[in-house]
Amino acid sequence: MGTILYTHAACLEHDPGGAHPECPARLTAVLEALAGDRFDGLDRREAPRASVEQIARVHPLDHVERILAAIPADGYLGLDADTIVSPGSGEAVLRASGAVCAAVDAVLRGDAANAFCAVRPPGHHAEATVPMGFCLFNSVAVAAAHARAAHGLRRIAVVDFDVHHGNGTQAMFHDDADLFYASTHQSPLYPGSGSVRETGCDNNIVNAPLPPGAGSAAFRDAMTAVVLPALRRFSPEFVLVSAGFDAHGDDPLAGLCFTDDDYRWVTLALMGVADSCCQGRLVSTLEGGYDLAALGRSAAAHVGALMEA
Repeated sequence: MGTILYTHAACLEHDPGGAHPECPARLTAVLEALAGDRFDGLDRREAPRASVEQIARVHPLDHVERILAAIPADGYLGLDADTIVSPGSGEAVLRASGAVCAAVDAVLRGDAANAFCAVRPPGHHAEATVPMGFCLFNSVAVAAAHARAAHGLRRIAVVDFDVHHGNGTQAMFHDDADLFYASTHQSPLYPGSGSVRETGCDNNIVNAPLPPGAGSAAFRDAMTAVVLPALRRFSPEFVLVSAGFDAHGDDPLAGLCFTDDDYRWVTLALMGVADSCCQGRLVSTLEGGYDLAALGRSAAAHVGALMEA
């Protein structure tokens, strides 16, 4: 059935300023990498805006309104030391969450086998009432809640292979046994969460931290021995992927040593579990990745694998 690519030009207008690593050039690098003949088969769609009501399923309404009201008319505003907003940030973050919700809708309608959302800002660090780590709203959590509210699904899984632990997603899923979160990430590293002892209310949280310097073998072992078996046992009705590419060996913000091919491998592995559990239903969204060349190649490897469905 193919793969849908959701993106929007507004996501280029979120500008944290200066030399901030979460820059608009990240999205440009991804889109340029997906522009070649190899990707002619992608169904390219414009990301819609998420409604405030969609986002308020996981973030309190007054918090959502406060963040959107804080977007400056000009200049920059720091929500914390790392999370900076500019005049284009409000539209960008609505399109980022809207993309993942629309992707869930499209896959469940049977428009495509799967989808990738090339959007920013990222989302997995955003907690219910705390924007942090470059993240304003938690897009994958919004999408999980949307799959439930709009489609009647219950058992939703998120798998996160960003180099940083998705503390926000974990916190939102922790107390709901029908929500599953699994993460491979470097430890120690920001934000300091993600211990193997953090297991959720019903073993619905699975963390596989990796030491600095770990590479392909350690990543694939963690996925094969820990994450994928737990995901199968959970038997999700839908799989969401927090696709961060900053564990790549060329990335400047951390110290793992993944390769381009690791992202193809893990994508195919996750698709295999989705095939066996939920008719292949899988949607992925961009999280981290800060070396532009490595980000483009890794995203291309990821999307190329999705297109093999």
